[in-house]
Amino acid sequence: QYYGLASYAQYYQLINQPEYKHEFQVMIDILTTNETYFFREPAHFEYLKDPVLKTWQGDPFKAWSAASSSGEEAYSLAIVLAETLGSKKWTVLGSDISTRVLDIARNGVYLMDRLENMDKRLLERYCLRGVRSQDGFFCVDEKLRSRTSFEQINLVKPLSPALKQNFDVIFLRNVLIYFDQETKKDVVDRITEALKPGGYFFISHSENLHHITDKLEMLKPSIFIKK
Repeated sequence: QYYGLASYAQYYQLINQPEYKHEFQVMIDILTTNETYFFREPAHFEYLKDPVLKTWQGDPFKAWSAASSSGEEAYSLAIVLAETLGSKKWTVLGSDISTRVLDIARNGVYLMDRLENMDKRLLERYCLRGVRSQDGFFCVDEKLRSRTSFEQINLVKPLSPALKQNFDVIFLRNVLIYFDQETKKDVVDRITEALKPGGYFFISHSENLHHITDKLEMLKPSIFIKK
């Protein structure tokens, strides 16, 4: 309606014009799914703590939340790394295609109901409760935000060479279900290139990699290691 167009076909033509590049991003921000919360599918974070981090040697440890939405998964990873690795060096990268949710992630301010799976001890250690006008909200502590960065990455396009063989663990959860089989293969192959040999790859419990890749070995359902 804003552009006075008569059909979706006309809108598709419009957003593919260079001068309407901003409108393409608006469409992405509207259409992308952003339902998430802290420590979603908690068994993955338990496995990350033990055995992954318990036996890990090296420095620094790098984790990538490859479809991080508004940042809850990336900060959940950061909390686990802070708790387990202590003073050792570590970083977390969170990425998404939507600039709107990335802005939320960088701010690190959330509703309290996003914390239903978080241990109270961790809440007190890593989250600052809002007061007065901010009651019902919390802010992720600076000691986590300083080690967690966010950037826009389109998973269906080639990755930056700087990302290749760069990560010890990658979470790619609740995103493959939106792709067809060929796109799944392309995305998984591309992201596997960013994983170090022997690195760990997590997908959602509702997803699988059957006939998708031969570069990953399944350790248990939804958890893989790079060959």
